[in-house]
Amino acid sequence: MLQEIWHTVVAEFSDVPDVQTMTKIATRILVAAMLGGVLGYERERKSMSAGVRTHMLVAVGAAIFMIGPTQAGMLIEDLSRVIQGVVQGIGFLGAGAIIVGTSVRKVHGLTTAASIWSAAGIGMSAGLGMEATAVLSTLTVLFVLAIVPIFTKGIRKEETLASASATSLLDDDQKK
Repeated sequence: MLQEIWHTVVAEFSDVPDVQTMTKIATRILVAAMLGGVLGYERERKSMSAGVRTHMLVAVGAAIFMIGPTQAGMLIEDLSRVIQGVVQGIGFLGAGAIIVGTSVRKVHGLTTAASIWSAAGIGMSAGLGMEATAVLSTLTVLFVLAIVPIFTKGIRKEETLASASATSLLDDDQKK
């Protein structure tokens, strides 16, 4: 009876038949975790709600959703439905990161939601064995999150001043 239990347990772990497969899976999951962590670090450094752990978990989860079906021999046509489900699910998660302030009528969290969505894409790439694509994508997203704001900082101030000026004019018109 114990031998039968042992064989059943061993059979349950048969999706990893050798060391090469285990190394491939571990590499994909670790790459997804590290790259998600890089994006999360950037968000956490700016005191955003979704930081290192959230981005790492999103990337690892997306990688797992890619690794499992490919390990099971799922055809690429069928895998596209899994990809669609991950993208849609992450969109829902990202929507939770978006807050609309009613008193100021300002939207917060769009960039964080987009970075969560990007982390999922990076995780899917890593999970499919496209680590170079995942790394390049991470560098691109990191550029957008960390470098682009340096160049757009003045634009936001101009928009804020223009908006405040327009609001002030509207308030003045309403007082008349």
